Amino acid sequence: MESIITTGQVVRGWIGVEPQDITPELADSFGLTIKTGAIIAGVLKGGPADKAGMKPGDILTAVEGKPVTDTLDMLNLIAQLKPGNSAKMTILRKSHAAGLDVIVGKRPPQKRTEPE
Repeated sequence: MESIITTGQVVRGWIGVEPQDITPELADSFGLTIKTGAIIAGVLKGGPADKAGMKPGDILTAVEGKPVTDTLDMLNLIAQLKPGNSAKMTILRKSHAAGLDVIVGKRPPQKRTEPE
């Protein structure tokens, strides 16, 4: 609501990743002891996450200190971030926790396909 009042539109934060839920099978294949978070399956080249050093295979476990339980949770937490601001993301990479500062981008508009 605040975004609509100040900008006239809904502005959502975006970091340019393709997330995937952690399933028991994926947890086993990655050798994970945790069962929450979102696996980063893809990173958009030149996007905010890429510029911050996020890589496919990283597991996003927290956004601004708030735990990520699954991909829906991750997307909601990121959407609430203000584009242009820096946000602290906690990742797990090869069993080691690390923090990344990501400059949040603005979600690109959805391309509409016109009916023929």
